[in-house]
Amino acid sequence: MKEYSTKYFVVLLAAVCLASCAPKTRILSSNTAPQRTDGQAFILTEISEDNTYGYSEKNPVKVGGVDKMEGPVNERRFLNALAGPNGEPITYQRMGSCCPFKTPNGISGSGLLDKYKIIWEGQTTEVFLYLNMYDYGKLKCPVGLTLKSN
Repeated sequence: MKEYSTKYFVVLLAAVCLASCAPKTRILSSNTAPQRTDGQAFILTEISEDNTYGYSEKNPVKVGGVDKMEGPVNERRFLNALAGPNGEPITYQRMGSCCPFKTPNGISGSGLLDKYKIIWEGQTTEVFLYLNMYDYGKLKCPVGLTLKSN
C-alpha cells in the first residue's frame, strides 16, 4: 500500500509541475490591425465621441503590437495618422512610461502605458495621449484632433 501511495504522489507532483510550467493564455483581439498607408501610419476612419478616449490613463488608445514585436511602431503609426484641430501637422514627444495596469498580454500579467505630448503650431494648451501597446482595440482619432489627410 505504501508503494502505491509513493507512486501516486510522484505522478501527482509531476502533473502539478508540468501544469505550472504551461504557457499562460494570452488574449489577443480578433480584430485585424488597421490598414497602413506606407507602413508609417495607420489609416483611421473614425473620430471618437468619447472625450476621455486617449486622454485618460483609464481609457488609453489600444494600439497593440507587442505580440508581434511592433508595439512602439504601432504607437508611432497611430500618432502619424493624426493632425491638429484644424488639420495642422503635429509632432509628438514620448514622455515616458506610466500607469501600470493588468493585462494578460504583458510580462507577468501587467503592462505600462506610454504617455505622449502632442504638439502643433498655434497650440494654446498642452495635450497628452496615453497609448497601450499590449492590447488591441478599435482605433479612432481622439476628440479635439483630426485625421491627417494623405
